[in-house]
Amino acid sequence: MDSRLTQFAALSQKDKAPAYLSLVSEILARQDQSLIAADLHTLVETVTRDSGIVVGRQVLSELVRNLSTGTISDHALRKRVVEDTLAVIQPRIVSYEEQVNSLRFQLADLLESEEEWSEAAHVLMGISSRSLTDEEKFRVNIRIVRLLLEDEDSVQAETYYNRAASLSNSTSDRETQLQFKLCQARISDYARKFLEAAMRYHELSWLAEIDEEERKEILSAAVTCAVLAPAGPNRSRVLASLYRDERSADLPTYNILSKMFLDHILRPAEIKTFEERLRPHQLAKIAISSNDQLASSIDDDDSAEPSTSTRRGPSTVLDRAVMEHNLLASSKIYNNITFRGLGALLDLTPGAAETMARKMIEQGRLKASIDQVDKLIWFDAGREEDDAQGKAGGLGDVEQTSEDTGAPYTKRWDMQIRMTAANVETIVQHLAEKGLIQPTATV
Repeated sequence: MDSRLTQFAALSQKDKAPAYLSLVSEILARQDQSLIAADLHTLVETVTRDSGIVVGRQVLSELVRNLSTGTISDHALRKRVVEDTLAVIQPRIVSYEEQVNSLRFQLADLLESEEEWSEAAHVLMGISSRSLTDEEKFRVNIRIVRLLLEDEDSVQAETYYNRAASLSNSTSDRETQLQFKLCQARISDYARKFLEAAMRYHELSWLAEIDEEERKEILSAAVTCAVLAPAGPNRSRVLASLYRDERSADLPTYNILSKMFLDHILRPAEIKTFEERLRPHQLAKIAISSNDQLASSIDDDDSAEPSTSTRRGPSTVLDRAVMEHNLLASSKIYNNITFRGLGALLDLTPGAAETMARKMIEQGRLKASIDQVDKLIWFDAGREEDDAQGKAGGLGDVEQTSEDTGAPYTKRWDMQIRMTAANVETIVQHLAEKGLIQPTATV
């Protein structure tokens, strides 16, 4: 090899290119592949150092073309040649920018096939964007985001997602746009914006361009994110939309979806089953702020009964979502509840239960009032979820007006008396029909 390269060095500049190109083809055509990597290394180093930019670009372009067409069938050898070639021309990268980009794309493909997601992403990050169109930049950024998310690196993925978002109007290719929307949903998922992620996933699950099995997985992801979203009217709209989707009945998470939509209390066994299906970022630990810790430490000192729980707050994202749901569900069952009773329901100290209820009231996700003197939480008679679920069916906003009597508790008491009297009358009628009682004559 060295002697032939010495001969080629003596040729005129015009004859060098054909000579080196023929040598590239000769090396790649060998049956014995043991020396291919070493000979190509020597050739590339000699050409880029001694033969000038014009000849160097021609030889490298020919080598890149042969590598891309699968001339070297052995995966490991091809990867070694690509990595070695990149290392040799790295000091002269400005002169061979186009060839370097092509080699980086090939190396990323090879690493992706080995499921080396982060390494493939970092190879693509090194691609020079000066020679790329806006559409090509958009595709590269989306691919980097997808690869980083495979390795759960959501922080860096969001950086490249933001770059892609600024170029989202540069392409009309439907497949690329769908990949961008899927990245959009996954970024929201990893950033714990579960409500937004659930809506994006559900929208994607209807697109016919996506394979049916993938649509089912996307729908399942929508349900998971809806369950993990903060409890309140907005989540109720999403839950209603998913519950009314006929495809949801076939999902393994349908049980917890239906219970959340119907405002049923969730039990530990059901939560455990659901937890097994979550991804690591959806099981992330959450810290309790110092203010919440201080507020949660205040207990009912006047009560002779000690608190049944010592927990000061939720420990994971799922934990918080379930506690907030159970708190909201309890507002459908009870008119009021003590701090201690709510703490027993949520497996929290009374102070922590009050803190959670207070934050939900402040954020407009729970309609209630807190009586700190009697240590009670009074739930409003109006059902804020009913309006949210009505909108989810596509009916839009329905304006309802009712007279404000200024005495909600009196009105509620009157309604309870009326219902009790009506039930007693019904029972008496059934007993009279069966002859178990004799009606008394009125004077």
